[in-house]
This record gives sequence, structure tokens and C-alpha cells, in this order.
Amino acid sequence: MSDLTIRPAQGRDHDAIWSLLEPILREGAAYALPRDWDRERALAYWFSPAHHVFVAESAGAVLGSYYVRPNQLGPGDHVANGTYATHPAARGRGVARAMGLHSFGTARALGFSAMQFNLVVSTNTHAVALWTSLGLSEVGRLPGVFRHPERGPVDALVMHRIL
Repeated sequence: MSDLTIRPAQGRDHDAIWSLLEPILREGAAYALPRDWDRERALAYWFSPAHHVFVAESAGAVLGSYYVRPNQLGPGDHVANGTYATHPAARGRGVARAMGLHSFGTARALGFSAMQFNLVVSTNTHAVALWTSLGLSEVGRLPGVFRHPERGPVDALVMHRIL
């Protein structure tokens, strides 16, 4: 999308971010977070103090959001982790790709040397394909660790790339 802008999230973005997160949480097929979280709990998590939160917008509408944070504390804090949400109506329009690329630049600017995703649900084929196309490699497979609401236990991937 040529008119997509990615900027730090602000308090005025809470409603828009909740509109992205709620369907993902309720579906229960992509995040290892409780499906019944309410708005307050979800936004408190998304805007945790260690999270650097951004939104992707076009024509004033928030189409996506992501955050970057240290993957671990102490000796592992040089590796970033991120979580991404795209509005269902914006899927397939390059929003997630733009946020992924932006997050890599953000992570580098924050001093991280790598990006690691600890739990990419294997049945989330769009996410797996996106992250693979952006240079992340599957470095591990965790058998049956994600309880998919329709498929039962499915594998999760650990994906990694040097920044």
C-alpha cells in the first residue's frame, strides 16, 4: 500500500487496536492468549511498559498494529520479539509485510541484533509464509503445544532471523 503510514501508537488508538485484537482473541487460532480477555486486559497487555507499540494506518484508518519487545530478560535481551495484528478487511494488502519490515528496522534502532518468534502457530499458513518470505527461518518445532479451537493440539514454530 503506497499510502500506508506506520507510527508510534497513542492513547487515541486504543479503540482501533481493540477492534483488531478482539476478533483474533475470540477466534483463538493465532495468539497464545486467553480468548475471553476483555478490552481493558487486552490493551493493558498490548501496551505493556516493555512493548514499543506501533500502528499502520491509511487515510486515517488504523489497519494494523504491532509491538516489539525483548524476547527474554538479562543475557537474552539483545533478541527482539514481536506480535502483529491486521484488520480482517486489510488482509492481503501488504499491511502485515510493511509492519514486519518496519518492526525489523525498529528493533535494529532499539539495539536488538535478531528477531525471534517463539510461537508461530503452524496452521497459521499466512503468517508462516510471510515470516519465511521476510527471512525468518524455522529453528524449532514444538509438537502439539497450541490448542487450536477447531483442530485440537497443533505444532508451533520457533522462527528466527538476524537483523
